[in-house]
Amino acid sequence: MTETPQPLYDRHADTLNRALTAITERGYWSAYPESPSPRIYGETAAADGRAAFEAYLGGDFPLDQPGTGERVATETSPFGVPLAVRYPHAGAHQLVSAALAALPTWRDAGPQARVGVCLEILDRLHKNIFELANAVQFTSGQAFVMAFQAGGAHALDRALEALAYAYAEMTRHPATAGWEKSAGKGDPLRMTKTFHVVPRGVALVIGCNTFPTWNSYPGLFASLVTGNPVIVKPHPRAVLPLAITVKYAREVLAEAGFDPNLITLAAEAPGEKLASDLALHRSVKIVDFTGSTEYGDWLETHARQAAVYTEKAGLNTVVIDSTDDFAGMCRNLGFTLTLYSGQMCTTSQNILIPAGGIETDQGHRSFDEVAGGIAAAVGKLTADPARGVELTGAIVNDGVLERLAEVTKVGEPVLESRAVTHPTYADAVVRTPTIVKLGAGDTETYGREWFGPISFAIATDSTAHSLELLRRTVGEKGALTAGVYSTDESVLDATEAVAVEVGVHLSCNLTGGVFVNQSAAFSDFHGSGANAAANSALTDGAYVANRFRIVQSRRPV
Repeated sequence: MTETPQPLYDRHADTLNRALTAITERGYWSAYPESPSPRIYGETAAADGRAAFEAYLGGDFPLDQPGTGERVATETSPFGVPLAVRYPHAGAHQLVSAALAALPTWRDAGPQARVGVCLEILDRLHKNIFELANAVQFTSGQAFVMAFQAGGAHALDRALEALAYAYAEMTRHPATAGWEKSAGKGDPLRMTKTFHVVPRGVALVIGCNTFPTWNSYPGLFASLVTGNPVIVKPHPRAVLPLAITVKYAREVLAEAGFDPNLITLAAEAPGEKLASDLALHRSVKIVDFTGSTEYGDWLETHARQAAVYTEKAGLNTVVIDSTDDFAGMCRNLGFTLTLYSGQMCTTSQNILIPAGGIETDQGHRSFDEVAGGIAAAVGKLTADPARGVELTGAIVNDGVLERLAEVTKVGEPVLESRAVTHPTYADAVVRTPTIVKLGAGDTETYGREWFGPISFAIATDSTAHSLELLRRTVGEKGALTAGVYSTDESVLDATEAVAVEVGVHLSCNLTGGVFVNQSAAFSDFHGSGANAAANSALTDGAYVANRFRIVQSRRPV
């Protein structure tokens, strides 16, 4: 039975209202449990999800949408698991034409109907979260628990956050208003005014390999709920998570009486450059992208007909001045560098330490002792392969391996990367992190991003010098995260001032279960839009408000 949008809004109104409260309070709240425990999801949920994932392998993905009739298969799992899923192929013109045809009814349905449908899509995805998590794991190289959390629960939270911001912006003004103005001795002037939320047009989401859902969901749902049809163009090596997303979204749209072509999958054949063709199409008015600085800059320069939202690369940096918990600091940074083999856009790369060492609760520690303490923490986390691979996951692509080979030719190793045999997946490509010691003058090395399990312990003249390097490198190249360790409030204040100046989010004295490379939906902003690493923030009002316009009509009463 087809369900109309209003019951969908009513069904999920409590979730929406709680999300609207959460984005204003900025405290902790999550709508989707992050633990894959059977006590939460049921005894058979994990097995059912794995079976649903495996049913896709080696076959034609079940997606009925406009296309050429051809199929493309481009994925290779970092775990060595054969995927060979064949996706329907479509050209840019086919996808855009289908999206434009679907737009008017979706636009005219209004914000409440659209948010109800989008909330139902999230609910449908949540019901299939184990299926989604397996797809993320075996295409991105994340370990399962991380794939479940970041690729499942946290991605859904970020999507819900985007819906809440978008709904707040769309309903900031009344849908109608009565207007009356005194006209002296005559009758007052009276008018009825109607304010329409009008989408910009077709939206394009260009996904990444490492976090195909987490990075795509905010833009996808921000565009869809504001009335824009969405074309989802996955990374060729991580198609399945977004194909599953599109599949369930199309089902919900059709059940609610809308054209399912409001969301389509743009699976790309090798060398096709479909993303660029779509990004430059005159009817594509919104582009969301996560990936390399080079391509992000190209989009910003050439997709001039569209509002372009990019998250690119940066030089995430930690300043170490002093600490009252040396062991906790080393453990925290060790976990940060180990998690997903450093293949996160938020992982710290440059660790700035005074050459003369620092003061700690264990007494003075030399530069080498600080770097060695962090290295020892990484070594402890990765010593046992069975436990270590549940943190490191697998290497996502050959570019990371090439950088690991290149970095052996610079600096002095504090900790060398090593290959690890995965105890479950013998063909998985696993590498442990490396830490390399550099001097402050080695700017050609640490002044560029080395994406992957690579970080640098950089000897500076002083903490003041470290702050100047933070200001210069992040000011020039951007960063998504920064950290500082100090027992001196004046140093913390000075670091915060630099962070504000260069537009990077700062974490201070993290020694427990919160890490600089993790952010919480509804509370933490991801990216600021205030430096070269990203031109927008996930998720704030500015991220959603430019995806629609208010068009008014007025009539005399």
